[in-house]
Amino acid sequence: MFRTLWSLFSHDLAIDLGTANTLVHIGGTRGVVINEPSIVAINTATGAVEAIGTKAKRMIGRTSSAISAIRPMKDGVIADFKTAEQMLTHFISTAHERKLFVHPRIIIGVPGQITHVEKKAVMDSALRAGASEVHLVEQAMMAAIGAGLPVTEPTGSMVVDIGGGTTDVAVISMSGIVTSKSVDAAGHALDEAIVQHLKRKHKFLIGERTAERIKIEIGSASPQEDQEPLSLEVKGRNLIRGVPDSLTVTDREVAEAISRSVDRILVAIRETLERTPPELSGDICERGIVLTGGGANLRNLDILIKNETDVPVSIADEPLQCVVLGTANVLKDIQLLRRIAVG
Repeated sequence: MFRTLWSLFSHDLAIDLGTANTLVHIGGTRGVVINEPSIVAINTATGAVEAIGTKAKRMIGRTSSAISAIRPMKDGVIADFKTAEQMLTHFISTAHERKLFVHPRIIIGVPGQITHVEKKAVMDSALRAGASEVHLVEQAMMAAIGAGLPVTEPTGSMVVDIGGGTTDVAVISMSGIVTSKSVDAAGHALDEAIVQHLKRKHKFLIGERTAERIKIEIGSASPQEDQEPLSLEVKGRNLIRGVPDSLTVTDREVAEAISRSVDRILVAIRETLERTPPELSGDICERGIVLTGGGANLRNLDILIKNETDVPVSIADEPLQCVVLGTANVLKDIQLLRRIAVG
C-alpha cells in the first residue's frame, strides 16, 4: 500500500537496461537523465560497492585485486542478480535525486529471445530496487519506435539494433513483431575479437577499454578503396618480452579481427529477410533497413549490409538512445503498452 502511495510522488521511468550501457529517461522536459556504463565496482574483501557506472568503468584495469569491476548484464539479460539490483537502485535514486520514498512505474527494454526465467529475473530485480510496477518490452520494437518507424501501421518496417551484448533484428507491422532474430554478436564481441586478434597475431596484449577505443576510432566493417586508411597507436604489453610497448593498428586489421562477428550479424539479417512475408518484403525494399544501437556507428557497416542484401540501409538519429526513447514513448501510451508488453 505504501509503495503504491509513494509511486504518486515518483517519476515514471523508461529504462534501457543494456549490457554495455544503462539509459534512464524521465517524461516531460527531463528526457534522458542517465547514460552510464552497466558496471559495478565491488570491494572483494568487504563486498561493498565502491562505484557504479562511469566511475566504475574508469577503474577497469587500474585497480588492485581487491576491487572487481562486474558487469551484471550479459547478452542483454541479468547474469548477477544482486549486483543488477544494486545498480538499478542507484540509477533509480539518481534519476529522482533522492533515495527515500522512490517507487516509480518502470518500463524496461529486453532482448527479443529472452526466456521466461530471465524475464522474471529482470522484473524481480526492478521491484526489489524500488519499482511500484514493472513492464517489459522488446528492445527491437522500442528501437523501431525510437527511430520514428511507423510500427502501428499495416506496413513492414525492419530494424537492426546492435547493442553491447546482443544484436536484435526484427520486422515489425501493426504493433507486432512479425519475425525476428537475436544473436550475441554485438559490441562486446567486437571488443573481445580485437583483443584476441592482437594477442594471436602480434603477441600484444591490450585491455578492454583500449579495444573499445580502437573499435570506436578506427573500427570498420569493410574498408573502402576510396576512403583514406586509418591507423591508431595503442599502448599495451609485449607478451614475448613481458614489458610495456606500443603498436600501430590499422582499420583493415580491425576489419579482419571483427569479421566473424560482423558475418553473424549479416546472417541474422538475411535469415530474418528470408522469413519475412512477401507483402512486407516489398515495404522493406522501399523503406529500407534502419540501424540502431551503439554498433550502428561502426564505420561502413551500413554499406556492407546494403551490398549483401540489396536493400537500402540508413542509420537512425541518435542510434544509442533509440531504445530508451521508444520506451519513453510507450510510457505515455498505455494502450500501446498493453499490446506490446512481454512481461
